[in-house]
Amino acid sequence: MEFHAPTSSSFPTGAASLSRRQSLQAIGAGLAAFYSPLTSIESQVQAAVRSGSAKRVIMIFNCGAPSHIDLWDPKPFADSTVKGEFQPIDTSVPGIQISELLPEMAKRMDKLAIVRSVHHKHSAHNSGMYWSIAGRPYKQDSTLINPSPADLPSFGTLIGWLAKKDGYSKAVPPYVITPKPHCDSFVYLTPGQFGGCLGIKYDPFVVNEDPNSSKFKVRDLALSPDMTQTRFERRLDFLDQIGSLNQPIHSPTATEMDTFRAEASRVIKSGEAEQAFDLSQEPEDVRDRYGRHSWGQSHLLARRLIEAGTKFVSTVNGPSITWDTHKDNFNSLKNRLVPPMEKAYAALLDDLEERGLLDETLVIWMGDFGRTPKINTDGGRDHWPGCYSVVLAGGGVRGGQVIGSSDKIGAAPETRPVTPGDLHATVYKALGYEPAGMTYQSADGRPIALTEGTPIPELLG
Repeated sequence: MEFHAPTSSSFPTGAASLSRRQSLQAIGAGLAAFYSPLTSIESQVQAAVRSGSAKRVIMIFNCGAPSHIDLWDPKPFADSTVKGEFQPIDTSVPGIQISELLPEMAKRMDKLAIVRSVHHKHSAHNSGMYWSIAGRPYKQDSTLINPSPADLPSFGTLIGWLAKKDGYSKAVPPYVITPKPHCDSFVYLTPGQFGGCLGIKYDPFVVNEDPNSSKFKVRDLALSPDMTQTRFERRLDFLDQIGSLNQPIHSPTATEMDTFRAEASRVIKSGEAEQAFDLSQEPEDVRDRYGRHSWGQSHLLARRLIEAGTKFVSTVNGPSITWDTHKDNFNSLKNRLVPPMEKAYAALLDDLEERGLLDETLVIWMGDFGRTPKINTDGGRDHWPGCYSVVLAGGGVRGGQVIGSSDKIGAAPETRPVTPGDLHATVYKALGYEPAGMTYQSADGRPIALTEGTPIPELLG
């Protein structure tokens, strides 16, 4: 099956070749992932009592899986086949050490909570990413898989869905991925990150352009230069007049198209979405703080989007599985991967705090799984879902702590085992939802629990 996710380039490019009515209809369809009315079944989901500290989520996702031992869970007393080249350093919180590769994070440890006992059982990238972001195992442990309408949705998708259930009406999409989708390669995209069984109207808005490019611009979020507001309004009126002359079509699809068209018109007229995606409005020194690379500018874009109202942004520190360090793990981490990630991560935390947004913004750092305790013959580490680390900050999370521990070589949880589902349940709880008893509908009509996990009370203090 050919799968098309909505992206920042999914709007019509040949406007001159379309009729005016077709253009408006196409724009409305392209914004289907932004807005949609709830179906009667969806509106029956049990209402949640909103009492959490967080209002939105930013997920920093390292596709390919970073080494937990070389970053967040060092093993200095293990033998040379395990501990690697990097030494642990003290942090701002007495008793907590992390890798020397993360000096800026060490300074900010009071804001961070490290969970060192996360585990699941999928060792292939796409299925591992699915388990991490959907909170459940995929039907097969494989890299050679693609999204389908039967997929269970990720927590990004579900948070967007919950936001719409709560009446979300911002001019920006509720769920955005930047700068590329989660994937093992651009041939095999990770299931779960799109609408899945909830439908394409809950797909994320995927930014496929490089936010660091001097030409970065998300198209079709504003009127063309030769189109004035007055002319646009007249054409909308004319479209309504034509529609009133036709026999009305009573169907869910027709109703949705009317809604999408109305929302598309509102988004274009407001200009709010265009402004949120416009990084040129940021001062040069702010852009420099995040780093002049796609990761840094994606983190900055995430901050702008959540300020504009987006509920969930996933910044994919890719492209593809760039953190897949089977070879030359130590040089790759030291010289290529960690410095830009840490720079962007530190800038994001500082910027959110300076703007008074950190207490209401949950920032999650995670990957597909961990990497093998034993260093292979190519100086790399291989896939290891048996134990890895996830880091959280902001959004009501109590920082300056470590939850759970791994064994002496980082191979398995030793205390307080945590599943991806537990992390998801914690995120819902932080947002003010009580996930127990909340359900959505699978592709075959069965009720599916929002999560099978249990919130981690130590995280939320």
